[in-house]
Amino acid sequence: MRTLAYGSWPSPIDAALAAAHDGHPEFAGFVGDEAWWTEPRPAEGGRRTLVRRRADGTQESVLPAPWNVRSRVIEYGGQPWAGEMRPEGPFVVFVNFADQRLYAYEPGAEPRPLTPVSHVGGGLRWVDPRLHPDRGEVWCVMEEFTGEGPTDVRRVAAAVPLDGSAARDRDAVRELADARHRFVTGPRLSPDGAQAAWLAWDHPRMPWDGTELIFADVAEDGTLHTPRVVAGGPEESIAQAEWAADGSLLYAGDRTGWWNLYRLGRETPVCTREEEFGGPLWKIGYRWFAPLSSGLVAVVHGRGATRLGILDPETGEVVDAAGPWTEFTPTLAVHGSRVLGVGASPRSAYEVVELDFRTGRARVVGAAHDDPVDPAYYPEPQIRTFTGPAGREIHAHVYPPHHPDQVAPGDELPPYVVWAHGGPTGRAPLVLDLEIAYFTSRGIGVAEVNYGGSAGHGREYRNRLREQWGVVDVEDCAAVAAALADEGTADRRRLAIRGGSAGGWTSAASLTATDVYACGTILYPILDLTSWGSGETHDFESQYLESLIGPLAEVPGRYVERSPAEHADRITAPFLLLQGLDDPICPPAQCERFLSRMAGRHVPHAYIAFEGEGHGFRRADTMVRALESELSLYAQVFGLNPPGIPTLELLK
Repeated sequence: MRTLAYGSWPSPIDAALAAAHDGHPEFAGFVGDEAWWTEPRPAEGGRRTLVRRRADGTQESVLPAPWNVRSRVIEYGGQPWAGEMRPEGPFVVFVNFADQRLYAYEPGAEPRPLTPVSHVGGGLRWVDPRLHPDRGEVWCVMEEFTGEGPTDVRRVAAAVPLDGSAARDRDAVRELADARHRFVTGPRLSPDGAQAAWLAWDHPRMPWDGTELIFADVAEDGTLHTPRVVAGGPEESIAQAEWAADGSLLYAGDRTGWWNLYRLGRETPVCTREEEFGGPLWKIGYRWFAPLSSGLVAVVHGRGATRLGILDPETGEVVDAAGPWTEFTPTLAVHGSRVLGVGASPRSAYEVVELDFRTGRARVVGAAHDDPVDPAYYPEPQIRTFTGPAGREIHAHVYPPHHPDQVAPGDELPPYVVWAHGGPTGRAPLVLDLEIAYFTSRGIGVAEVNYGGSAGHGREYRNRLREQWGVVDVEDCAAVAAALADEGTADRRRLAIRGGSAGGWTSAASLTATDVYACGTILYPILDLTSWGSGETHDFESQYLESLIGPLAEVPGRYVERSPAEHADRITAPFLLLQGLDDPICPPAQCERFLSRMAGRHVPHAYIAFEGEGHGFRRADTMVRALESELSLYAQVFGLNPPGIPTLELLK
């Protein structure tokens, strides 16, 4: 063992390696007997390709660059493809990110467009497709801009003909129901084709606040008649609904305070547990459960973490898949006795996992984790619960500095960076993240805080952030940082905070409201609540602040008081600000106003804006520069000496 100061340890996990492994497989499904999924390609401009696993186990990337399988509906997108196996081979429809058109793909031919282009505002967009070959259609959600503003938009369930007749004719797209609701998910057709069900909600609610389950009859012409609300409401969130093979409708609702599974027509859950069988619907088409033809149900469930299991609705018993995975994402598909999901653990990145529920055997079938470095360099996380203001519990994952060959001098305490996740209605999963390892393997600790308002711990914990954003999240992060310092885990003088999106907000708000941190990294943040809450963001979150802060018309002063942009004079700690110039969610104008108010204050800082990046960085070169710049900030502020890192120029 060598003795070197914290932050100076040499590490094989460089920024390029971390960037190459950023992102994970998503939206898994079956095409006949074959498993398919989307997968990121950071080195190819951050696009997402469609991967096919043939019956013999061979895999191929179906669509070459520049095809990018990703939807922009509600900007966060969702399920972007659907497919079936025909006698001549697979037939797949998918959304292409560049033009947001729906395309049909068949091997050996160039994808052909199924939907037209609209030049009004954000155009025409599609998500959550379901193939109905007997009708010659694909049913999905259509998002149509009616003007140039970000909220000039309507969404409706629509049917697109598979013959391509709508590629140049908007009128050939058949709207299945009226656009009475602002937000909808794709309709699910009952096994007998007589009914359809979908979710809907309206401003100012977010889907984790309250949604409605809509039930309708399917007329002979394929339209959805007499839609009626059969479950949910303003204070009950329904995250997903699916038909079982017996014709009953299952859904995940949180009327008990936890997302549990229900069967339509029954008031009690199929499985009553104080854990989640659903989650926040950030992307349309997320699937936490999938009914099997046997009557059993594949489920992603847990409390503070998620497992893959098989639920018997008759007994309420859940049997979890055996294996190393401790976290599964909300993407499930079933075919016969096979269940397809995406799982990870603190020692492995996300992999495509197949479970055969008859044998109980689970195996990796795609995106198999392959250690890019010796696993001895991976962090060894701790699951912690801290005590915050008023005695409230705060959940966190603590990643101490870790290196197989390095230790620090015995009298030195390590620097720590508090990570605030985005959302804010989201959570930080406990999985292998090479960005975290990039820091811990150099001798910098990381603490991911699932502050009050985070998902995974029930509705009461989630509701802590109602009208308290910028207060509870800031207090909880500070409480974790202070506790680590008090117990002798972290150096009180060398604490930092970082986060992106809503986490960027928490980072900036923390620098204006506390003196806990010596510096901070702020990525694609919200900085000005008044502007963001009155037209400076996309439609999906345009009224999110009504619950997070309070009604703008009633408490405008609260928006001003909590905005970092209004209190730039309070910031004395150095910071790094990173922003994508094509970000429609947290636009660069917020950063620019914030920086103009910092002018002349002589606080060391750096601002890096990236061409071609949106909300969340996806290009390898962007991620490399962002990580190295962040490390250089900590090196300069904390007095570290990481080898081989370019020096970030800090302006004053």
